[in-house]
Amino acid sequence: MQVFETLIKSRISCRNFSSQELKQEEIKTLIDAATWVPSGSNNQPWHFVVITGQDKLRSYSDAAKTAWLATLEDNPHMHQYEEYIRDPDYNIFYNAPALVIVYGNRESYWHVYDCSMVAYNLHLLAEEKGLGCCWIGFAHNILAEPAVKRGLGVPEQYELVAPVILGHPAQARSSESNPNPRKNFYINWL
Repeated sequence: MQVFETLIKSRISCRNFSSQELKQEEIKTLIDAATWVPSGSNNQPWHFVVITGQDKLRSYSDAAKTAWLATLEDNPHMHQYEEYIRDPDYNIFYNAPALVIVYGNRESYWHVYDCSMVAYNLHLLAEEKGLGCCWIGFAHNILAEPAVKRGLGVPEQYELVAPVILGHPAQARSSESNPNPRKNFYINWL
């Protein structure tokens, strides 16, 4: 139990990757293990797309940045990131070698929760294996587009839940603990 608690508390989001590729079998093994979560009515409503290759990922990154810039007025939460998305060298996928996209079947009422648990398991499993991982919120706009989903072979009834990058960190971690302290929170005991 202590090992699992340590893993949870030490997990970080990686935004700096080496050029080392991941093998298809490595990614498949992570996804297989990540799906061992409870799901509403045992629907297991997930569908995965894996994109590898720097050129393909760069293309999706550029498309996402262009889309965010075109809708910046309608998305005030993105104003704080404007400098990044205007930078032509900025890659929203941080040059990771792989992107695992988790889509959820809207016919299952709990699909967002179910698929989010899968994405978090993916984070923990990557951390356990010494890999880096990060949920990429910037990709939500482009990967949810119907035309993009069709191009990726995603059935219409599935919606984007979690775009997660995977790869080998560019440098070894300097600490085994998470450098981000937890904020105060409240528990109402009744």
